[in-house]
This record gives sequence, C-alpha cells and structure tokens, in this order.
Amino acid sequence: MKRFEHAVIAITGAASGIGEALAETLAKNKACLALSDISGDALESLRSHCLTLGAEDVIIDTVDVADSASVYQWADRVNSHFGRVNAVINNAGVALSGSVEQTADKDFQWLMDINFWGVVYGSKAFLPYLKQSDWGHIVNVSSLFGLIAIPNQSAYNAAKFAVKGFSESLRMELEIEKSSVNVSCVHPGGVKTNIANSGKIVGMVGKQRSADQMKKEFNDTLARTTPEQAAQIILKGLLDNSPRILVGIDAKIGDLIQRILPTGYQKLIRRAMG
Repeated sequence: MKRFEHAVIAITGAASGIGEALAETLAKNKACLALSDISGDALESLRSHCLTLGAEDVIIDTVDVADSASVYQWADRVNSHFGRVNAVINNAGVALSGSVEQTADKDFQWLMDINFWGVVYGSKAFLPYLKQSDWGHIVNVSSLFGLIAIPNQSAYNAAKFAVKGFSESLRMELEIEKSSVNVSCVHPGGVKTNIANSGKIVGMVGKQRSADQMKKEFNDTLARTTPEQAAQIILKGLLDNSPRILVGIDAKIGDLIQRILPTGYQKLIRRAMG
C-alpha cells in the first residue's frame, strides 16, 4: 500500500467502526488524514492514536454530513490545510428498521439525509480538489442492502440502492471525461460495528422480534467481518480501482443470488421473514 504514503485521505464517520479501522490502517501506511464525525468526542483520541501509528499528519472536524454547508466547508478546510486531496471515503451512516407504513416521514428523511445526501455532498464537495491532484478517488459506502432488498428496511434499502446508482453514474461520467478521478462503491455485509445497536427501530411486518433480539442476532450471527478486515478489503479495492467492492462472504453471496435470481430472491426472503 505504498501509494497511500503522503496521500491525503478524508473519511466521514471516522470515530468508530469501519471509518476508525480505515483511519488506523491508513495511518500505518503513513497517510495524511482528515477525519470527521458528527460526534467529536472520540476524534481527538483517534487523532493521537493515528499519529502514534505513523500518520504523517491528522486533522479532525465535527461534521454533520446531512448539512451540505458543513460538508463543503470541511472539504475547503481539508484542501486549505494540506494543499491537495487524493481520496474521500464517504462512510458515515445510520440504521433504521421498520415497515413502510409504520416508518414516520421524518425518520425516513433523517436516514436519507445522512446515508444518501451525505454521500452526494461528500462526493461533490471534494471532486474539484480531487481533480486537481495527481490521482483522486471517491469511495462511497453502500451496503449488501444496496444490492438486495429486505422487508422492514425500506428506508435503508432506498438510500443504499441510491448510493449505488449515484456512484456508478458518477464513475461513468468521469471515465467519459478521461478524468484522473475514479469511483468505487462499497457493499459491506455484516460488519461488527455499532450501527445496528445504535439504529432506530419502529413497527415491522412479519416475524416479530424485540429490539434486543434483533441486535443479538446481528452481533452473534450476521456480523461476520471485523472492521479491520473490512478496511483492508476497501483499501485494496481502491488500489485496484474496483468499481464494486464486496466486503464479506455474505455480500458476495448476496451479489451472486441477485445476479442469478434478480427477482426470485424475494420469494426466498419472504419465506424466511414472513
């Protein structure tokens, strides 16, 4: 990963989970880091930790990715501080479980503002600076649920499918322009992060499980990949300029099932969850 040495990498949602693991891995490879999160409390300790691991320089900012002005101002600060930007990893995200009928509009909007619009703002805010660098890359984190739909995940599915479409369209536009900026879309399966534990849960259809049961199932059964493993896969995908980065065996299986049974997979999921 020599390419990351001296490179300037901006990461949203860096205070925990995949974002934190990405920061630590890049620090070990002597990158310059711009780390942001809506929760600023953990960023200072992460900054010190990354410098100890070998990062060339680290700046931190409290950024709400749902606020376009905040994201654009952050991009300006990053470029002003380092004089260049090589990559932005739009990783920040939240979870929301609930049926379409029982999910309030404000909750749907809350998730879309972070999981979709946060990716759009991050991509657009950094793109001019990425184009000015000798190499540039946009990494947008979607999900396994950006490949297949799941009952009671309508808002999350909508945002993550949208991230996939946005990223693939942007990649083709940049290729047509013969730009030096590339785009990768990441589809993690179950990763051992706190996103499910901190997510909102409202009324659902199908088999009824308590919030505690759902979180236990995710932590004990579904979350098979560690954040550190996810970070390694994502960064390798960036170096390989992979259009689609699948994280975890569950993501690979989901991608294969969707290709083989583009609509038929829905029947299998209904039987399991109905």
